[in-house]
Amino acid sequence: MADQVLDAKGLNCPLPILKTKKAIKGMTPGQVLQVMATDPGSIADMTAFCNQTGNELMSQSNEGDVYTFEIKVA
Repeated sequence: MADQVLDAKGLNCPLPILKTKKAIKGMTPGQVLQVMATDPGSIADMTAFCNQTGNELMSQSNEGDVYTFEIKVA
């Protein structure tokens, strides 16, 4: 279950990542951020972001044109 939800639907790269980064700054390690985006580029972007920052990409899925990511804050 997510501790915080970020709705980045309708935003294009790099805004979903920038908003994710900002949201994570206000969270504590172990908390989970759920991000919803419609930019297909967000799949690669979220994976790269988590690899670079050490945050854990717990899951990613899509339903229609909405991509959902669950990120555990490091």
